[in-house]
Amino acid sequence: MNIDWANVFDWTQLLKCFLVGGFICLIGQILIDKTKLTPARILVIFVTTGAVLGGLGLYQHLVDFAGAGATVPLTGFGNNLAKGAIEGVRNQGIIGAFTGGIKAASGGIAAAVFFGYIASLISKPKIKKQ
Repeated sequence: MNIDWANVFDWTQLLKCFLVGGFICLIGQILIDKTKLTPARILVIFVTTGAVLGGLGLYQHLVDFAGAGATVPLTGFGNNLAKGAIEGVRNQGIIGAFTGGIKAASGGIAAAVFFGYIASLISKPKIKKQ
């Protein structure tokens, strides 16, 4: 069986995905290395940034351009929360603002809890020195 890989993958989309996702991770690494921000605060900054940009409708342009390069990082999670909250308000009113984001992100939340638990079983956490 001979597979024509050129037709299986869209190499330009993979490149855009890699560059955008890598750039988002680069920003996170710079924040870790050059500031005294804890990883938890950086996480909150990324999720909040994604939620704000998603709520304003700006993050969708990045998702359309980079696909998983924009949806997989934490900013994509924030965007997903914002989209879910907006959709929840449309369907259920004000209560949807609280439940819509969680419904939209439930798969990611479940995966994060599961894989976080697995990681905690096989690693030793280190506290960042101030």
